[in-house]
Amino acid sequence: MSSTYSHYQGPSSLPSDYAILSQYAANRGGDDDGEQSLPDSDETITPKMSSGERRESFSAREQYYRPPNPTMAPPHGAQNLQRYDEYTPLLGAQGPPVPRIEEAVDRDPTLDNESKWAMFFEEFPILIKYSLPVFGTHLLEYTLVIVPVISIGHLSTTALAAVSLGSMTASVTGYSIIQGFCSALDTLLPSAWTSSHPELVGLWCQRMAVVMAATLIPVSIIWFNAEEVLLLLKQDPEVAHLAATYLRWAILGLPAYTFDCISRRYFQSQGHFTIPTRITLCVAPINALLNYLLVWGPDWIRLGFIGAPISTAVSFNLIAIISFAYGAYYVPLTAWHPFTRRMFTSLGVLVHLGLSGVGQTASEWWAWELVALAASMLGPVVLATQSVLLVSASMTFQAPFSLGVATSVRIGNLLGEHKGKRAGVSANTAIIIALMMSLTTSAMFMICRNFWGRLFNDDERVIELVSQIIPLVALFQVVDGNSAITSGILRARGKQFLGALLNLSSYYIIGIPFGMWLTFRCDMGLEGLWIGLTVSLVYCSVLGTTICLRTDWDQEVLKVVKRLEEEDKLRKAEMVKGGGALEGGYGGPSAS
Repeated sequence: MSSTYSHYQGPSSLPSDYAILSQYAANRGGDDDGEQSLPDSDETITPKMSSGERRESFSAREQYYRPPNPTMAPPHGAQNLQRYDEYTPLLGAQGPPVPRIEEAVDRDPTLDNESKWAMFFEEFPILIKYSLPVFGTHLLEYTLVIVPVISIGHLSTTALAAVSLGSMTASVTGYSIIQGFCSALDTLLPSAWTSSHPELVGLWCQRMAVVMAATLIPVSIIWFNAEEVLLLLKQDPEVAHLAATYLRWAILGLPAYTFDCISRRYFQSQGHFTIPTRITLCVAPINALLNYLLVWGPDWIRLGFIGAPISTAVSFNLIAIISFAYGAYYVPLTAWHPFTRRMFTSLGVLVHLGLSGVGQTASEWWAWELVALAASMLGPVVLATQSVLLVSASMTFQAPFSLGVATSVRIGNLLGEHKGKRAGVSANTAIIIALMMSLTTSAMFMICRNFWGRLFNDDERVIELVSQIIPLVALFQVVDGNSAITSGILRARGKQFLGALLNLSSYYIIGIPFGMWLTFRCDMGLEGLWIGLTVSLVYCSVLGTTICLRTDWDQEVLKVVKRLEEEDKLRKAEMVKGGGALEGGYGGPSAS
């Protein structure tokens, strides 16, 4: 099942395509349920109602305000605001406390009772609007790695093979793990933002930073000692040495890359989809300039091979610095939580969700590396063809993947507002939009099948093989796009473990073994591999769609309520330990 930052999506993916091309160039020269969604329950959540009297031991700064009308933003004056204290229930008689989604349909409570068909037409433009900036962000991210690979590729074939191997190793051992862990935030942040305690968004981000700080230690150790590992895997000594050098310098950008993954979700959960796009748009040309100067520039600044990973590391750090500044000075601090010892609590939830996310993300990344390895055994023409097909599928996949990210945020926001019916309609709308997108790209492939290969290569054998296999890629588009959406829906529900099971079973039990059997036992070549991949995603898509369509969305709302109640218990326990003073309480920035 396609997941957040899979074989197409992260900046660590395309170098494997260049690894195929590098091998092709070399050959031509010689003649790239442990799930942590809260358990289902049929119990009805009945919060304890308080008398509303404020404890006298609390100072004024420890109180906060909430508008009485749950469908409107807070007014500028305080005269119409109600005062709440630590005993105020999370769910008052009025329903969800403070919706913070900017969409007009969310401000009118009467629309929550309209027909699902009417909601469909309301959700359709919202999801498209959310998806477009996400799409731009991922396209711009490609340049952060494509440019360094192209720069190094012109140094020598050995250098190109080394950067491809280094990037592939970084993807398998680092980036896929980071993305998998951070997918836990796709479950927690959107619903926290639209709950009565939006500062939980900042708190969960702080907790994720703690988890990732511990995770980066073994990842950095592996990268620093990569040469020994690569030599054990029988890689060419010179290529292994250069790849290890690439990884050592890439460590400089690893913490920033992690911060970028967290900050992006921090912004997106609040509906600020364009902020990561604008930041990446500013850094992308700087990355290209740095690559030129550090790899090919004047003698006084040129570093050669190591210039590329240094440029990438600098670019990731620039994105992190700008994201921090943007979040601190240009975005309201409603979602921020003061630094307290609570950032070291509830880490187990993130670890369990994160490990499931790693299984969901990394399993697919690794599967495509196995496919690339199998293709490398079929000769240079097949290698070049596989590269063309994979890059083509990667480009067209960005649209449904971006829609999956937007869908995850939208559903999470709606669950936080206790709008289960609309969340279900939004999920179904996304599935239909993805089908429309996929059918469009499939039609494009079929219409252009006879000359599509010429866009990438001049070898007539490659062009012919591309035209032969591209109908399978067209069918693959439909199920892969659908899987991207169902994956986003599962992340919104906290079902990363279920997504991991679908991926593992579809790729490693069905798709890859079946594809290998067709390729090597039935002599079907590259076509056999793509048949296996398509069959695996048909299985994944059908099961994933069935699970999403059968979701009890009212129950999903109750899970969000339970999660908030657990946080409320932790807050009160912290208050008791502090002798009655609430450290970093739910006042968010206004309480500090």
